[in-house]
Formats: sequence, structure tokens, C-alpha cells
Amino acid sequence: MSLPKSMKAIAINGAGGPEVLTLTDVPMPELKPGEVLIKVAAAGVNRPDVLQRQGNYPAPKGHSELPGLEVSGTVAAISEGVTRFTVGDAVLALVPGGGYAEYAAVSELSCLMKPEAISFVDAAAIPETFFTVWHNVFERGKLKAGEKFLVHGGSGGIGVTAIQLAKAFGATVFTTVGSDEKCEAARALGADVAINYRTQDFAQIIKNETQGKGVNVILDMVGGDYIEKNIRSLSDDGRLVNIAFQNGSTATVDFMRVMLKRLTLTGSTLRIRPNEVKGEIARSIEEKVLPLILAGKIKIPLDSTYPLAKASEAHARMETSAHIGKIVLTL
Repeated sequence: MSLPKSMKAIAINGAGGPEVLTLTDVPMPELKPGEVLIKVAAAGVNRPDVLQRQGNYPAPKGHSELPGLEVSGTVAAISEGVTRFTVGDAVLALVPGGGYAEYAAVSELSCLMKPEAISFVDAAAIPETFFTVWHNVFERGKLKAGEKFLVHGGSGGIGVTAIQLAKAFGATVFTTVGSDEKCEAARALGADVAINYRTQDFAQIIKNETQGKGVNVILDMVGGDYIEKNIRSLSDDGRLVNIAFQNGSTATVDFMRVMLKRLTLTGSTLRIRPNEVKGEIARSIEEKVLPLILAGKIKIPLDSTYPLAKASEAHARMETSAHIGKIVLTL
């Protein structure tokens, strides 16, 4: 199959609002050893894409500066050293950038074979959130069956994934969301306790619901004043995992509570991690998560889809925080 010399992609035309996202012609990606070229069918939209557009989350050195961290599509070409995939395979992949485009290059380690029963749109909504939740909740946070788990932002992509995965693996699930409608949606996905943070104090409700014992693991992307409240809401030997700081990364914390309760504070970001690390997570997703999706035990809630050319509208939708589930661009 002959490949074009250029492709349509969404470029960031200077840091700013959604309007800086422009459809343009760019050169095709050049494959490095061990990489596959994916003809993109759909690309997920994520909060880090918004941060990158605003100028607050630059692409890692040596990677595409185009936005987009997850795609689904068909393998269009392979480079030297690729062994798991061949041209024509349907795949989904976590990419370090460049997902908002007709073609994306990515290490084969970060790719998963797309099951026939999962659509390309649904498949594009899997990598970023499922990789992030699996690594941070189960590998770093060490959540176990029978434990209590809190995820903030229970209606976004990370939240809807975390609620379902934690429930599927036997945890009692708490979540915070921004409206009563979102509370209902979170409970429908499996949350045992959904808290409207605009009208309720999550730390007080968790204290009441757990008879003062707290939860075992918290997944937080808010930061700021939530950090101290999270620490108060953790049980003895509890684990706080931060993956973003929408309200800021600094806080005043009394570390005496951390010491007395033997807490673990940790966090991570996936984009800059080596391909080998992402590959290990991908294999865990293949083995432990995809079967649950195929069995209907975990759903992929879609909020909305937009054609690639309307990426700015997709970002505007995300910034309203009105969405419940994933936003996906289609090609």
C-alpha cells in the first residue's frame, strides 16, 4: 500500500483557547525501529490535550508536538524490529502525542490488538484512561478486593473508568462529581456512594460512611485544597495517588497525620515513561481488563463524538465539564 507524503492533522496554533486548534497539512510521521504506523479511525480527547493546547503540558522531547494521546485504527506500515503486528491489523494504542491526525506513529509495545466486538470509536476511548487507572490504582495504589476506594471527578474519562474497574475487582467505591445528575450516572456505573462536591463536604461524608475509619485508596486529579482533605479521608495505611493538579500542586499539609496513619503519598505521569513500562501496562490491560469489557462487565461510556476538523468544539465541550464519559474524534 502506497502512503501519502502528507496528512491532515490538528495543530496547536499558539497557546490559547479551543480556537487555536486548526486543521492543517503536515508531513507524515517517520517510523523509528520498533514502531508501527496507524491509519487513525478515532482519537480520544483528554484533559492533558487541553493543558497542552493552553501551553501548560508540552510534548516530550523527540515526540510529535501534535495533540492526542490515544487512537484506534489499522496498521498501515511497520518498521524494523516489529514482531507483534502486521499491516492490516486493527489496533488501539497509547501514543505520546500526534493522535489528532490521519496517521500516528507509536511503539508496538503501546499497542493492543482491537477485538472485533469493540468498535473503533469505543477502542479509541480505552488507552489513556485504562492505562492510567490500572497503573495508578492497582499497581501504585495496590487496591485490593474488600477495600474502600475514592476517585474524584467520577464523571470524566478517568472517573468512569476508575469506578467500574474498582467495582469489578471487589472494592467499595466512593466518588465526587459536580451535580446530582452526575451522581446518578456514577451510581449507575457502580459507585456505592456518589458525592456532589458543590453541595456536600466529601471528607465529612466519607467520615460518616466509614464510621471514621476512612478509605484505603484515593485517586485524585484535583490537588490544591483537596490534598489535605484527602489525607484526612484516608484510613490507616491508606494510599493517596495523584495524577494531575487541576487546582494546583501545592498545599499546606500536617505531616504528623501522614506519619501517625502510616500513609503513602504517590503519583505518576505516563506520557514521559519508557515504552517498556507502557508495554507492561498494555499487557496487563490485555490480560485482565479487555476480557471484562468483552463480557459486558465494564462499559465504555461515550459522552460525544466530533469529526477531526471540529476538535475545537470537542475541547470546548470538555472545558464545560458537563460531559459524562469520553469525548472522541472520528476520522
